[in-house]
Amino acid sequence: MSPAMQAAEEHAALPTAAGARLQQMRRRVRLGRLGVWAAVSAGPIALAVAVATPATVVRAAPATKPTTVKTTAPANPSGYATVFLGAWLRSRAGAESTAQARLAQSMAPDVDLPGTADAQPEPDSVVAVRSAQQTGTAWSVTVAAQYADGSVRYFAVPVAADSSGASFTVSGAPGVVAGPARTKGVQSPYTVTVPTDGEVSSAAGEFLAAYLAGAGEVDRYLAPGVSLSPVSPAPYQTVTVQQMLAADQEAAAESVPADGTRVRVMAEVEARDSAGRWPLAYELTLKARSGRWEVASLESGTTQTGGARS
Repeated sequence: MSPAMQAAEEHAALPTAAGARLQQMRRRVRLGRLGVWAAVSAGPIALAVAVATPATVVRAAPATKPTTVKTTAPANPSGYATVFLGAWLRSRAGAESTAQARLAQSMAPDVDLPGTADAQPEPDSVVAVRSAQQTGTAWSVTVAAQYADGSVRYFAVPVAADSSGASFTVSGAPGVVAGPARTKGVQSPYTVTVPTDGEVSSAAGEFLAAYLAGAGEVDRYLAPGVSLSPVSPAPYQTVTVQQMLAADQEAAAESVPADGTRVRVMAEVEARDSAGRWPLAYELTLKARSGRWEVASLESGTTQTGGARS
């Protein structure tokens, strides 16, 4: 080998600074590719970590579900006491195998059955009229028993409820008590009599005739946005206004009220069917539109849409 060729070969073998940097870059690329393929094998999340620029990660606090507070009103055992008393009054000692006696004993295992004669009068109806919670789980329910001769007898029935109000038991024998006292009536807001031949009475009467007797379509008497179904099948043949009482005398007396004017009225009507005459009363809110009164609400607890109740 000539001296010139030997020198050239030795020169090529000596790494320059640029060549060293190039080799380092190649190694980094190879390592980076290996890392990416490893991350791909590990999954999408690892891939994102592998290619992302290192940064400070702030972790959000885990979301917590809002606390739900359940509030339950104490269960009222009025129905339970009513069923028991009805069965108890229709039972008697010595006939424990009857359906009524078995029912009464299942609801009150420690209560004796009445020891009465076979001819004892049975109540026509039994209904709870008052209930009082004495402690957390102890109740006293006043139940009225009405008999065929029109007489009414009241019983206080002690009932125990569990802490959840899911189950009851009659905890003692019923006791005969005086009936609830009658309270004074609430002062009525309807104090002004409206003429029965006026516009307000006419609108209310025609609506109720359609509502109760099927005399025409109910919808034609309703304010826009109000939906109210008639009683079906119609229970009466005729409906006639007997008296109209208004809560707003001035508005009710206007023959052509301004649009949007409202008046609350009590319509006392006489409804007739094949059995006879029925005196009925209805609270209505009427609203004026285009010179006529329309029904905006019927205050009877009946489901309706549109037209806020006054």
